[in-house]
Formats: sequence, structure tokens, C-alpha cells
Amino acid sequence: MGGALYIHIPFCKQACYYCDFHFSTSLKKKDELIQALVKELVLRKEELKHQTIETIYFGGGTPSLLTIDELQFLIDTVYENYSVIDHPEITLEANPDDLISNSLSPQDSSKTSINKTVFESYRTIGINRLSIGIQSFFEADLKSMNRAHNSKEAKTCLEFATQYFDNITIDLIYGIPNMSLEKWNENLEIAFNYGVNHISSYALTVEPKTALDVFIKKGDYPPIDETLALEHFNHLIEKTKAQGFVHYEISNFGKPNYFSKHNTSYWQGKPYMGIGPSAHSFKGNQRSWNVSSNSKYIRSLQSNELPNTVETLSEKDRYNEYVMTGLRTVWGVSLNKIESDFGEHFIRHLKTSSEKFIENGLLVISSGFDAHQNRIETLKATQKGKFLVDGMASGLFMLN
Repeated sequence: MGGALYIHIPFCKQACYYCDFHFSTSLKKKDELIQALVKELVLRKEELKHQTIETIYFGGGTPSLLTIDELQFLIDTVYENYSVIDHPEITLEANPDDLISNSLSPQDSSKTSINKTVFESYRTIGINRLSIGIQSFFEADLKSMNRAHNSKEAKTCLEFATQYFDNITIDLIYGIPNMSLEKWNENLEIAFNYGVNHISSYALTVEPKTALDVFIKKGDYPPIDETLALEHFNHLIEKTKAQGFVHYEISNFGKPNYFSKHNTSYWQGKPYMGIGPSAHSFKGNQRSWNVSSNSKYIRSLQSNELPNTVETLSEKDRYNEYVMTGLRTVWGVSLNKIESDFGEHFIRHLKTSSEKFIENGLLVISSGFDAHQNRIETLKATQKGKFLVDGMASGLFMLN
């Protein structure tokens, strides 16, 4: 079985108001952090010795803040210590403003001409997929979220990125208060016009202790409107389908052959290793996560100690996780897998607990046959149920 490698780059230029991921806006410890990432990659190489790395994903934070040499150093370390397939999917999360500024000629500070060197350099070191954090093509939305880029940079970035990469995904946020359906539709149309082959789209959510949470509680920002978010979500499904996208995971829409191989490995329960502060890992019945502190992370690895907590998953935990991830995908939850991997008690619980959702038209059991003509049954969310998947999944969990 192949494995996936995630490398967390915990730095950002500024904090988006809605974000609760682990990051720092100070780059003072960037060099030490990169050395620590390399040390962790070396110390943990035995964990995936029976797996071949199929995907490498630079996430964050903002990985596009790293130089080409720093990214090359990390990729070289992976190849030196792990077995990697030919032509792995290597994704870099990037912000439009970084892609623009990193592509300027040294003599040009006007941001009007691009020499494109950053895109060529990314390709040269093996990066073959870009995940660009657009969020919105409208200035007012970007300012309200405290994004570092502006509308012009978002469009200019895609104009040039699409000349060098065909495997591009962009992030778009819907359900922004006061965003009309027409405005949301225009965001989608702009994306389609650039020919991007994958869109990851999320409802604006309010995480505890974020700036957005504080603003709403103070009355400085409108509260989230679930009805508006649902309207945007349904329009997103309709428009992407008409453009030939497959809605293969609740928040992800890809043209055929452009699904995220890395994220799909998470949803299908493949082993993955997370490197860097706050990164999570999974293999078999074990899950682990690193400390969410750059300083503690660096200190531990300078002492050759892994800064992580390891948890052994019970059968109940593994069942709940499979139901939660499977229900979010186009592949659904295999009743055959539940029965073979977990047994009669679990399949009976799943069928009983899903009855009310099936009766309400939110879930459906579809039947078919595999390549060997064995009958297979799969529990999936209906169109009506997709927006409610996370809540339904918790209603299917085995709690005792």
C-alpha cells in the first residue's frame, strides 16, 4: 500500500480572521524550523519503510513563503530517506501574492510584469500541483477576511500559473455574510474562465477564539447565515456539475483525473505521515500528532526527540473514523467493509442508526456488483443530505 507525506510549514504573512490552524507570523525561526523538519523526516523514516510514498503535500500556514532552495532541500531529504514512486503528486499550497512577488524581476517593483521564474522553478524541483488560496475574487471579501492578496493579484496569479500548471486547485469560500448569489456565481464563473481543473470550497465557519469569533460577538461582523450558505452550496454543486466537475468529496470538486491523490488517501484510510508542528499522522490502528508550538517542536528535535503524542485507536474509533470520512466522499461507506472489518455488531448498528436519515431522504443505500460479481452495498449521502453530512456522521457513530 502506498503512503502519503504531509509537511506543515507554520508561517504566514498575516493572520486571516477565520483561521484556527497553527502558524506564526514571525519568520525569525524559519531556518531552525526547516532544519527540524529535516531532522524529523530522518528520525521517522522507519515508520513508512514498508510503504512507497505516492504523494507529498506542502501545507500550512503558507508554504509559498519558502524559497526554491528550501523546498528543494526538503524534497531531496524525502527522496534520500524514503521509497518514492516515479512521478509522485507533489502539491504546494500557495498564496497569490507570494506567487506574484516571487515572480517579479528584481528591477520591477510595480507588479505589472511577471518573469515567471517561480513557476518554472517549482516545476524543476518536482512540484506538479498548486493549491492556490484565492478565497474570493472580490476586494471587499478579501479585506473582510484579512487576506494578504487583492483581487488583481488573484487574477494575475491564475493567468500565469495556468500557463505552467494544468493541475491547479483553488480555494473558494462561500456563505460569506451579505454575499449575494449573483456575486457567488461570479466567483465561480471567473474560476471556470481560467480553466482550473479542481476547486476546494468551504463554508465560512466561526472557530472559537479566532478574530472572526470575537468580531461577531462584539457585533462588528454579521453572524453566519446557514440558509445563505446552503443556497451557495447547492449552486456550487449545480454549476460545477455543468462544467464537468465531479463532486467527489463534500468540499472538493475535480475534473476526471484531477482529484487530489493526497487528500483521497486520507479519506480512503491509507497510511500518512505528518511532519512539522501540529501535523497529524495515521497508520493502521495508530494516530499521532505533533506539538502545536514552533519553539517546542524545534527544541525537541534538536535533542533528537520526537515532539508527538501517540494514540492507539480502538475498533470503535476506527469504525467511527471510517464512517465520518467515507460519508463525505462519492465512494460512500461500504456496508461490505463494515461487515468484514468490524463484524455483525457494527453493521447492525449502522443499519439501525441510518434508518431515520434514509426515511428523510438524506441518506441512501445503493446496490451493485464488483468485478467478481459479488453484491456490494454502499451508504451515501443524497443531494439533499450532503450539506448535513458531518452531523449525520456523528449520528451513526458507535458511542459505547
